[in-house]
Amino acid sequence: MTSAPSIGVERRRIVLRGAVQGVGFRPTVYRLATDLRLAGWVQNSTGGLELEVEGSPENLDRFLCKLKAERRRAAVVLSEEVSQIEAAGFASFQILPSKGDEPKTTSVPPDLAPCQDCLRELEDPSNRRFAYPFTNCTNCGPRYTVLLDIPYDRSKTTMRDFILCAECQREFDSSQDRRFHAQPMACPVCGPRLWTEPEECEGRSAIERAARGLARGKIVALKGVGGFQLLVDARDRSAVLRLRQRKRREEKPFAVLMSSLEMVHQYCNVNACEEEMLCSPAAPIVLLKPKQPSDLAAEVAKSSPYLGVMLPASPLHHLLTMAYPHPVVATSGNLSDEPIAIENGEAQERLKDVADILVLHDRPIARACDDSVTRACLGQPQVLRRARGYAPLPVVTPRDLRAVLAVGGHFKNTVAIAIGRKVFLSQHIGDLDTVEARHSLENAIEDLCRLNQFKPELVTCDAHPDYASTCWAIASGLPITQVQHHHAHVAGCAAENGIQGNYLGVAWDGTGWGLDGTIWGGEFFREHNGQLERIAHLRTFRLPGGEEAIRRCWRPAAGLLWEISGADELEQIPGCGVVVPMLDKGINAPLTSSVGRLFDAVAYFNGVGFANHFEGQAAMCLEHAIGDLKTEESYKIETRNGVGDWAPLIQELLADRDKSLGAARIAAKFHNALANWIVTVAQMADVRDVVLSGGVFQNAYLTERTSALLGEHGFRAFTHHQVPANDGGISLGQAVLAG
Repeated sequence: MTSAPSIGVERRRIVLRGAVQGVGFRPTVYRLATDLRLAGWVQNSTGGLELEVEGSPENLDRFLCKLKAERRRAAVVLSEEVSQIEAAGFASFQILPSKGDEPKTTSVPPDLAPCQDCLRELEDPSNRRFAYPFTNCTNCGPRYTVLLDIPYDRSKTTMRDFILCAECQREFDSSQDRRFHAQPMACPVCGPRLWTEPEECEGRSAIERAARGLARGKIVALKGVGGFQLLVDARDRSAVLRLRQRKRREEKPFAVLMSSLEMVHQYCNVNACEEEMLCSPAAPIVLLKPKQPSDLAAEVAKSSPYLGVMLPASPLHHLLTMAYPHPVVATSGNLSDEPIAIENGEAQERLKDVADILVLHDRPIARACDDSVTRACLGQPQVLRRARGYAPLPVVTPRDLRAVLAVGGHFKNTVAIAIGRKVFLSQHIGDLDTVEARHSLENAIEDLCRLNQFKPELVTCDAHPDYASTCWAIASGLPITQVQHHHAHVAGCAAENGIQGNYLGVAWDGTGWGLDGTIWGGEFFREHNGQLERIAHLRTFRLPGGEEAIRRCWRPAAGLLWEISGADELEQIPGCGVVVPMLDKGINAPLTSSVGRLFDAVAYFNGVGFANHFEGQAAMCLEHAIGDLKTEESYKIETRNGVGDWAPLIQELLADRDKSLGAARIAAKFHNALANWIVTVAQMADVRDVVLSGGVFQNAYLTERTSALLGEHGFRAFTHHQVPANDGGISLGQAVLAG
């Protein structure tokens, strides 16, 4: 309804783009507009959030200020357009039906942990949602994992078949209720239900049956927000060992679900940044330093010096921790190297030989989304695995990009699409070694393109010819651009930090296909006018046994000794005779410049790491060996003609070891040598901005020391925070370089 506009009345049109749907924006706009006696409308569209408000200029200014100040914490506004248009004489303010006739440019919202209001209802026996495991409102709850299409409306979520009861409909329609237009809302009368299999488990409710099962040492498969999780009591050594055996996960550490921040402080040392991550709406797993002694089974973390901890990410998890208030292992519901299960029938089949009890529900999961993993570095969150709570929020780049589909690498795979200045990354998909994982890759590509009505002009992939993602790209029939692995690493970090050129890129990791036929992993690139020039790298050495040298640390150690003195020094490595012919003839012993493999060798020499049962295990142990030691002592990497010679470092290190210098000091001197080398190359390159990327920079000691040293010498250091430094960030760099 409109009438002739009053004198002194103005109308403003506002368009918000980003993650602005599913985060309570429309109800917030409605409340602010009506409180300020403004007329107009608000609606979701495929482009974002659109609204027009009409009233006095003073109240319109107040509205805009309040809209920014009272914006939901989970909202991500990437752009805001405000324009003044002719007043229309609106009689009231209303929420209009969503429109879907524009190109899709809005960001799909991530899943949000329960808000405090919903948690209070969950624990209140007088509330009609007491102990209801699917409680949510406009401020929290599932988003990405229930969304089928955008605009974000109930009819386009997996909740569409759950018809609201009269009481829920009243809340949904009431502008004074916090469930006003809360799309996935429900209650025990009209919403999803929970049950266990087998049904004859002891206990009155599914939650009670799961809790009693955990107390008896049973393995529980729980259908969570983005897929199934496997749970056991983290204090029960036999249960943890049984889970490792059944899941086929020998060494990789398990994450632990804890009921409260107080419990986390009981078991771990927690700083302010880590506490903020734990309590954030993303509710990720956070890597923390555990306290000792502890009643947690040693087999939970195994050889890892860190404990991955998470707080309840859903009402279901809260109810379980209330019923069983003890630390619980919470790991992905799969066998190792397989995707997580998301459907009931799938879990019943794939997890039948793993779980003793299944906790199921009938709210469908639209897509698998594992738990995100983070750690604190340089006082900020550093994402190690980007999934639930973060995906699929975009990274905004400094310039517009072509419509590129980037299919990532082979390990820790993610895929991405570029739309304008935004690159949308999928959730973590994982390693592509199995048929099931490659199907997940294909599903993620289809899903990301469909949600955004995206038609790629070209596809970009890694230069490695045997990566499953590369094979998919070649078979796609689209025009293809291959991007060198380490180029993608540094370009992604630069884009994430808004750097538009003239930087030094440091790309250090385990392995990557090099342009000269060797295996790269210790590279320096100077970016100038859009071109990346390799200006320095680690001196190459051989990896006897190829892939086996990644798993057994004595093999790269043998490769280093062979380069220094041939076979003379190899007898100090037991059983090394098997690799002598490989090294002598260069058969199955590829050359590498990998800093990751240098870490493995030094961990072996230092007696702190002997194998990589999971990626980066030995390097993690070497970092942990430093402990609280503070020292400026350093080994030396000599740089000649852009080649960093590690030979003096290894010779001095072995001498220190023979003098029983101590593992902590040796580890610190090694890390310091690497940081000093980066400063040396930066001075040689004479470029102010230095970006640090690759899995090696998940090492907090190295990253923090390097950043500090660069700052002291007048350089600016940039690291990853929005996307992983590891191969999970490769797709971003590919999209930027190809786009």
